[in-house]
Amino acid sequence: MKEFTDDDIIRIEQAVDTQDEALARTELTDLHPADIAELFRTLNLRQAEWLFSLLPGNEVKADVLMELDEDDRRKLMEGMDPEQIGHFIDLLDTDDAVDLIQELDKDDREEVISHIDDMEQAGNIVDLLQYDEDTAGGLMATEMIVVNENWSMPRCIKEMRTQAEELDDIYNIYVVDDDERLKGILPLKRMITDPSVSKIRRVMEADPVSVRTDTPIDDLTLDFEKYDLVAMPVVDSIGRLVGQITVDDVMDEVREQNERDYQLASGISSDIDADDSILHQTRARIPWLLIGIASGIVASLILGGFESQLAAVTALALFIPIIGGTGGNVGVQASAIVVQGLANGSLDIKEFGRQMGKEVCIGLLNATIMAAVIFIYNLIMLPGDFAVTISVAVSLFIVVMFATLLGTVVPLTLEKIHINPALATGPFIQISNDIVGLIIYVNVATAFLKIFGGA
Repeated sequence: MKEFTDDDIIRIEQAVDTQDEALARTELTDLHPADIAELFRTLNLRQAEWLFSLLPGNEVKADVLMELDEDDRRKLMEGMDPEQIGHFIDLLDTDDAVDLIQELDKDDREEVISHIDDMEQAGNIVDLLQYDEDTAGGLMATEMIVVNENWSMPRCIKEMRTQAEELDDIYNIYVVDDDERLKGILPLKRMITDPSVSKIRRVMEADPVSVRTDTPIDDLTLDFEKYDLVAMPVVDSIGRLVGQITVDDVMDEVREQNERDYQLASGISSDIDADDSILHQTRARIPWLLIGIASGIVASLILGGFESQLAAVTALALFIPIIGGTGGNVGVQASAIVVQGLANGSLDIKEFGRQMGKEVCIGLLNATIMAAVIFIYNLIMLPGDFAVTISVAVSLFIVVMFATLLGTVVPLTLEKIHINPALATGPFIQISNDIVGLIIYVNVATAFLKIFGGA
């Protein structure tokens, strides 16, 4: 594979613009599929279809197809017939093949599978499609090297050579018993140091880390990180080896999950990319913006009921941004810590009570410090208006405590009911704290103004 440079991009784009097939074929030769896929992002659909047709062989085309962004891949496949897609799938590993098929309309899936020449591949794909795509079964591939625990080392090496001819990469050598149950992993080092061992089971590493087909992807990624794995075997409910998951697939899932969480926390309701259409991006962004407008209307109604107090004591209005902004910041901080803990496994949903107690202590400290700071500031700046001074300080203390509890309870509750807790780190928390904080401020100020006078 040659190094992909900006000059390569310029030359290929020139070839596309001039429809120079010879130049395009020359420039595409020996490029990595990922580099070719990167180039496709700069092309429109007609140009992408033309360049795709010039790629050298179906195997390269299949690899490029899998390297493309999901939206670009879907657009490109819309111009292909089911037979052509079936030929590409025939050349992919089963996990990639399943990912590609899942992007097709349900009506097209069966027709595409019917065009897969390798019946074993087609059968494996059909089996994998039965698993939830957010579980280990939906992420695994069936291509792997498997040996029997009763084989001798010479037979094991012979069988491995035969199986390896069908594989692009070899991560682990899995050892099973006569019932296909996973028993261990055969280290390559043992093949060198013990070439004449009588039985594989004598030198294998028994009881390897594995996951069941129904294990959620979130738990799976934590295991990869915890045990520093490059591949992990997947077993069914009775311990039979059915596939493996490799670290590159896990990294892809983690990246996609992080992108979804970041967008959700930013108030974007669906997965979008920078190059998506204006209409698609607008549909994804507008829901929370409209909710924000609605919350602003609610806030104005609340302030409308407080109009006489604001007119009498104008200093109260100066602290509305502090109350709302501080509550939003505290809530987002608390929820971000909880969401991060749930994501990396340092916090378990079963620890609800412990986490709540910890956040209450943190909230008390934060609330006390911030209330004291604003109290001292107002004593100095508003020496003759103790009602405002005490109202702002007490309101800020209560708002910080409420925001801390809300930022902790909401993500834990969402996790409990199987909704992405990242929702709690975005506009939801900020809007909730703005409205509730304003209500708290209005009522506290009203109470203290009656006690100390001033309204």
